[in-house]
Amino acid sequence: MGARSGLGVAPALLIVDFVNGFADPVHFGGGNIAPAIEHTRALLAFARARDWPVAHTRVVFAEDGSDAGAFVRKVPPLAKLTEDNPLSAIVPALAPTQGELVVRKQNASAFFGTGLAGFLAMRRVDTLLVTGCTTSGCVRASVVDAVSHNFRTVVVTDGVGDRAIGPHEANLFDMGQKYADLMTRAEVEGTYA
Repeated sequence: MGARSGLGVAPALLIVDFVNGFADPVHFGGGNIAPAIEHTRALLAFARARDWPVAHTRVVFAEDGSDAGAFVRKVPPLAKLTEDNPLSAIVPALAPTQGELVVRKQNASAFFGTGLAGFLAMRRVDTLLVTGCTTSGCVRASVVDAVSHNFRTVVVTDGVGDRAIGPHEANLFDMGQKYADLMTRAEVEGTYA
C-alpha cells in the first residue's frame, strides 16, 4: 500500500466542481474549499502556460429534474444545480477558456457517463492532476475512476477541499494508499518546471 505510481510526460489538469454553490458555506461549501480554490488558480495558470489539457466539472441537472437520480435522492438540494443557476457556475477565479473542456455531470465521478476519458485519451494524457471539491465525495470518486482508466493519478493536496477537515484528511490518506500519489501544488510545479 502507498507505493508511488510516479508522473508521466503528458499531464492534464482536472478541476472538480469548483462552482459557486460548493464555494459558498451557505449552500454546500465551507471547510478548506476557499484556500483550495486559490491554490488551484495558481496551478491552472501554470498548466495554461504549458498548454496542458484542462477539464472542469459542474454538477448540472435538468430544470424539470428528469435526470435527477439516486445522487439527488440522497442529497436533495443538488437538484437546484441547473444549467442557468449561478450556484452551478464555475467560480470566476477559475473560469474556463477556449479549448478547455467543461464536463456537465449528474453523478459524483467526473468520468461516469461523460466524455472526459475520451477527451484525455485523444490528447494522449498519461498523468491526471486532480484538484476540486469535495475531497471525500466527487474528488474521490473521480480519482478512483481515473486510476481505473489507467491514468497516473495525482491528488494536489492543497488544491482539494472539503466541508470538514476530518473527512478531507481521511480521504487523502486513503487515496494516497490505494489510488493516487499525493503532491502539493509546489511539488507539482517544481517537478514540471
